[in-house]
Amino acid sequence: RRSVRVSVPGMAAGPGLRAALWLLALAALRAEQTEEHLKREHSLSKPYQGIGATSSGLWDLQGNAMVMPQHIRLTPDLQSKQGALWNRVPCYLRDWEMQVHFKIHGQGKKNLNGDGFAIWYTKDRMQQGPVFGSKDNFLGLGVFVDTYPNEEKQQERVFPYISAMVNNGSLTYDHDRDGRPTELGGCTAMVRNLNHDTFLVIRYVKRRLTVSTTCQGRAGGGAVLGLRKHFLPQVLIDIDGKHEWRDCIDVPGVHLPRGYYFGTSSVTGDLS
Repeated sequence: RRSVRVSVPGMAAGPGLRAALWLLALAALRAEQTEEHLKREHSLSKPYQGIGATSSGLWDLQGNAMVMPQHIRLTPDLQSKQGALWNRVPCYLRDWEMQVHFKIHGQGKKNLNGDGFAIWYTKDRMQQGPVFGSKDNFLGLGVFVDTYPNEEKQQERVFPYISAMVNNGSLTYDHDRDGRPTELGGCTAMVRNLNHDTFLVIRYVKRRLTVSTTCQGRAGGGAVLGLRKHFLPQVLIDIDGKHEWRDCIDVPGVHLPRGYYFGTSSVTGDLS
């Protein structure tokens, strides 16, 4: 496996996952109009100095994660590295939206990049494990950007691949099958070594989970962790830099308890 580097919006070039996070809340004014509020306790913005340095902060770093003025790097472009960033404040909003800007880059050859990174909304935080750097059998939601195909002889799925999994603690993520047995949905996302940021939006509204993407030009700089009310949930992604949203996952009937934590984690493969 090759290593994977992920970077977040507005950050200098270099190895690792770089990310910025904001939390947004939307208060309904009326059925057809909403007002957006930034939740500072769940937010990150440039410059990033001081994150994880004091016990009174709102975010914790783990493993090989590193804070720089213009970006947060989760993992370097080296083999067998792990890094994570976790919010210390639990989220009690019923409906929410999370937005993340990121870049993944490394020196691996095509189709030899591993392993990927995850975005979490889970009961437990700061627990290292085998699922993209975090614990298995988790309680909550994981959205995975998988850069390496483990399952042999699979042809219908092209990597990198974005997928989502909801767990009540009883399910195990199957690495050998790239998480297929427990996957809620997913899509191919060619997000590696791009010249522009990828913008990922995860929405959870009225028990409907959606994931979408768009490019930096459409959404603005930085990564965003957002909570909103009365907003259509989905996972959106913009990979091509055309300022257009692309739906990736749309699943109704998803139950996510309140009071869980947001975080992101990354792990590199056995090769560098």
